[in-house]
Amino acid sequence: MQAFQKLIDIAKKLRDKKHGCPWDQKQTIKSMLPHLQSEIKEVAAAVKKQDWKNLEEELGDVLLNVAMISQIAAEEKKFTMAGVLRCVNRKVKERHTWVFGKDRSKVKTAEQALAIWTANKRKEKR
Repeated sequence: MQAFQKLIDIAKKLRDKKHGCPWDQKQTIKSMLPHLQSEIKEVAAAVKKQDWKNLEEELGDVLLNVAMISQIAAEEKKFTMAGVLRCVNRKVKERHTWVFGKDRSKVKTAEQALAIWTANKRKEKR
């Protein structure tokens, strides 16, 4: 977790008005979107090539983009990285009820897991 906190601190430092990077300071949530999309394409390419070293690096680039977007959002009082993490943790637990909840004995196959996950997602969207 220390490494993740370090990444959040790096994003904050890059955005710092006095000591940060002028390019990073200029970015907006919207301007970051093409960079995030580009990194996701690079992740896909690394997976297709089974280039695990490059995949590790590209996943880091995706995380940096997430950290930067979250930092910008925090500065604009929209949300924080802590909120992003709370949301994803809650969502994963609510959708995986056979691991974290009431459906523990119902899932023996990947197909059963997907069916319950889909049903849980549908319930959540209502």
